[in-house]
Amino acid sequence: MKIQKPAKAGTMESNDIYIMVQPNDEGGVILNLESIVMTQFGNQIKTVIMETLKELGVEDAVVTAKDRGALDYTIRARIETAVKRGM
Repeated sequence: MKIQKPAKAGTMESNDIYIMVQPNDEGGVILNLESIVMTQFGNQIKTVIMETLKELGVEDAVVTAKDRGALDYTIRARIETAVKRGM
């Protein structure tokens, strides 16, 4: 799946995550993550984002994620929505 245009999903509300995806013409996935729980769950959030992108077949994208304490299923849903909007 190729990202054609910038797209976003989510909000900056508590227990949610804001995701923005953009095409990456240089190739690969670049992840920029900010989280209020970075020290406790940063690695888990990165893993969920990267696994979801892989499952969707996204190989070239710039992903910006601003987390406000979202659970894994919310992160997956926001990634999937942003990617589909960016196709």
